[in-house]
Amino acid sequence: MTTPSPVPVRHVPVVIVGAGPAGLTVANILRAASVDCVVLEAESREFIERRPRAGFLEEWAVRALERRGLADRIVERASTHSEFEFRFEGGRHPFRYTELTGHHHYVYPQPLLVTDLVREYADVRGGDIRFGVRDVELHGIDGERPSVSYSDPETGERRLLRCEFVAGCDGARGVTRTAMPAARTAVARHDHGVGWLALLAEAPPSSDCVILGVHPRGFAGHMPRSPEVTRYYLQCPPGDDPGNWPDERVWPELHTRLAVDGAPPLTEGPLIEKRVLDMHDYVTEPMAYGRLYLAGESAHLVAPIAAKGMNLALHDALLLADALVAYHGKGDDSGLRGYSAACLRRVWHYQEFSQWLSELYHGPSSGNPFRAGTASARLRRVLGSPAAATSFAEMFLGKDTDH
Repeated sequence: MTTPSPVPVRHVPVVIVGAGPAGLTVANILRAASVDCVVLEAESREFIERRPRAGFLEEWAVRALERRGLADRIVERASTHSEFEFRFEGGRHPFRYTELTGHHHYVYPQPLLVTDLVREYADVRGGDIRFGVRDVELHGIDGERPSVSYSDPETGERRLLRCEFVAGCDGARGVTRTAMPAARTAVARHDHGVGWLALLAEAPPSSDCVILGVHPRGFAGHMPRSPEVTRYYLQCPPGDDPGNWPDERVWPELHTRLAVDGAPPLTEGPLIEKRVLDMHDYVTEPMAYGRLYLAGESAHLVAPIAAKGMNLALHDALLLADALVAYHGKGDDSGLRGYSAACLRRVWHYQEFSQWLSELYHGPSSGNPFRAGTASARLRRVLGSPAAATSFAEMFLGKDTDH
């Protein structure tokens, strides 16, 4: 990292790189505690408020946001889910996890959450957020006076923010990940060996709940998003081209993998999005170096197999924001010193559950009779044992994973 040599300079306690759920949550909590910060975002406000992403929020996350005044719209507008349905071997198998745990999921697409958090931070609380910035660079993160430089999107002029801490919340392809020194960090990776074709259909959901189809041809998923829009997933080869999946191929395959006796047919509609997601994970340890603290996908990626990514990002953000507030308000650095370890406990719980669930989803289509047999046994145990069902439900909901 070089020493910066521009430009207009501003001093601010915290610079947050990235305006996703993690960065905006940190920013809002700092703003409410009168800790000054600046958010830098490479994309436009319009882009981040429309970018398609995850849609499931675990109840603990909503309650934590609610305590900080950040969940009013979620509580008012989001639908809740209390069960889902497995479909395999031609049968329907409801799984009522709220009956087992007393907790539920909220369905609230990430673009809506980002919109809420941007509005609260920038419009309501008057926070400083700079969109469309270019060429962000971090300097001196291993010292007591780090800084962040960037190019102004309108003038091209280099600008410099001197700070005490940098929150790296700019995702898997962001600059903050690369600022972590390779000699001081380790990155653990896992590849599930499958892809998912992610589809967004302008069609009403065909069921009130999530449907998880475990089929010899591959996994299929049905996820309600709104009364007019449904998310579907189809297992496909990793690296597959979405162009290989015209509508006239997609719908018959969805019908085949999700068809069971007694279920109404899927409601078809225009497919307005097709993307192939390669199912892989990584974890960076530690999640902090010097004055840089990573949160969300800057530090870890969990494949969308168990709908954990946005929830993990919020968990990181809540811990980091509280630690920064404690430091600036009371001089207490214990939260910052323990930040990485506290985050990683939940990260590894969620990674393990995602891997476990991946085998259940993908084993039957692996072409390996042993994997197919053990995956089916795993699913029957969840459906047939109250103890196994409760354990599964608690992990599915993210309960008690910090202990």
